[in-house]
Amino acid sequence: MDPFEVKNETVLAILDRLSPFLQGKDEALIRILACAFSGGHMLLEDLPGLGKTTMAIAAARVLGLRFGRVQCTNDLLPTDVTGLNIFKADKGAFEFHPGPIFNNLVLVDEINRATAKTQSALLEAMGEEQATVDGLTYRLARPFMVIATQNPIEHSGTTPLPESQMDRFMMRVSIGYPDRASELDILRSGSQRFAIEGISPVLYPEAVVSAQQSIERDIVASDRILDYILSIAQVTRDHPHIASGVSTRGAMVLLACAKCAAWMQGRGFVIPEDVKAFATEALAHRIQIKGAARRGSEDAQEIIQSVMNEVPVP
Repeated sequence: MDPFEVKNETVLAILDRLSPFLQGKDEALIRILACAFSGGHMLLEDLPGLGKTTMAIAAARVLGLRFGRVQCTNDLLPTDVTGLNIFKADKGAFEFHPGPIFNNLVLVDEINRATAKTQSALLEAMGEEQATVDGLTYRLARPFMVIATQNPIEHSGTTPLPESQMDRFMMRVSIGYPDRASELDILRSGSQRFAIEGISPVLYPEAVVSAQQSIERDIVASDRILDYILSIAQVTRDHPHIASGVSTRGAMVLLACAKCAAWMQGRGFVIPEDVKAFATEALAHRIQIKGAARRGSEDAQEIIQSVMNEVPVP
């Protein structure tokens, strides 16, 4: 990941609060915060044991958000995610018991181990911010964010995410191994699981919603920036190695990421470097590579990077 300079005081305070607990993970954490302040969802795709769950819990604590967790297995039911109606004999009526999806930040661990039916319940929540149970629709909490994880190399007993669900994730991010100095600090300090539970929040839910609204409303993107984003999308659609390029929703997501990047750097307007800041994470999982060009998941990232180098900067 390329280094990203943060100047926004709120984001700096969050990074400062979490730095003792998440050694070597600042770049991944910045991207989680970018998703949170842009109102998006994140797919963390990496090997086990690299701190994906720890990062999700820490982000919820520092943002003051209610945290829920879904551990996906192949026998997980949609009602295990959304909740269900239970008959109360004393009341003579059914009573709705909300599931973990009704929290502000929901960790969906090993999402590709859930069946397609359960994934469809998550799709409604992520796309519409609502859950339907027994014909009744319930609005979810605000802010609402899903951080899903999956192992990129273990496919036994998994169900690949459909393209419609992949498109609901604002970014797909890999944490990667920490550098040697950070890993040494981790070995010295040991597990931070219990310490993370005591992290005091920097923000609270209403402040996160207010920041989301401010970024969308107040950060200005000129017509030249909009044309730049559309040019990037068009190049992916015409690329010889891409079967299907970035959709209109993908272009809108890239704009939202660029606005958040500008806000994080203390600016009220978007520049081309903001568009580039999170482009790989925002676009690589939205393209379909032709079979002859497909060798691994990193190929999509390489193609997006080549597209960014190809499109003239305004």
